Amino acid sequence: MNSRTFLLVTSPAIVWFCVFTAGAEPLQNAKPIGDTKNPQVDISSLQQQARQGDAKAEYLLGWSYMTGTGVSQNFVEAAKYYRQAAAQSSPDAEFALGYLYEQGKGVLRDYHQAAAYYTAAAQKGHLTAENNLGSMYEYGRGVHKNIRQAQHWYRMAADHGDVTAQCNLASLYFRGGRVPRNYPQAAEWFRKAADRGYAPAQEDLAWMYFTGTGVPLDYSSAAHWVQMAADQGFARAQLDLAYLYEQGKGVPLNYVKSYMWYKAAASGGEQRAIGRLKGLSAVMTKEQISQANAAAGQLSRSPPKVDGAADSKSIGSSFIGPR
Repeated sequence: MNSRTFLLVTSPAIVWFCVFTAGAEPLQNAKPIGDTKNPQVDISSLQQQARQGDAKAEYLLGWSYMTGTGVSQNFVEAAKYYRQAAAQSSPDAEFALGYLYEQGKGVLRDYHQAAAYYTAAAQKGHLTAENNLGSMYEYGRGVHKNIRQAQHWYRMAADHGDVTAQCNLASLYFRGGRVPRNYPQAAEWFRKAADRGYAPAQEDLAWMYFTGTGVPLDYSSAAHWVQMAADQGFARAQLDLAYLYEQGKGVPLNYVKSYMWYKAAASGGEQRAIGRLKGLSAVMTKEQISQANAAAGQLSRSPPKVDGAADSKSIGSSFIGPR
């Protein structure tokens, strides 16, 4: 079977964190949480409440300084207020402080401290802390490497619907090792995240259908899931969807649509799409190329629906094959 690499993405109080691969570096995809429906923060009021020991106010001040909401971004101040709230056992603050220690923002990088704060939050049922703690165990950061513990914490978060944890758990089953390789289980967990609209999981599930790994080989299902991810601006999925249209696998043969999606993938950083465009243009008429360019231009004016989707990676080689 094709060799597949995975992507590590960590998640703070403002960052969702998904891991797909051993040895990869964290990729942040910022998503504020907390009082996001009302981002207007009364800083002076929060400061007054914080001086009175209000843990929620301390956490919100930390969040404000971390995100630069209502104040200038200042990770040192964020860490100070998160620490105050964490001292009162706020799981959100414990999680956020763990992230700051993991990333070395506002504090010296300290994986032991990061793992300790993630553990405190995870034991209180904080989903993303459970996921991040799983990653710490998977890669031996601040704790002894322990794949079984990684599986345990990923499963805790995955069972409660955390899509990144579902992907991380799928990746453990996909790679095998200390956790026995189980492709059907990997497909099941990718499907759970894909069903909730998570583009990387949709691309990974599509690859499994395209190759018949853990699921019956089914080009139509591969096309369905890769289309879902491509529509969200996921460059690898756009590359694969273009290939399906070029080959007529799972979708009708259509060079115009293929060219359009290759153009989108190239714009998203997929270098292989450039070579595919050159080859495809040799068998297309000028009218078809013009039509495809117009469609690609219209597509480029539609921003991706998933933040950072175009920068994310799937579990490895595209439908086209190894790089």
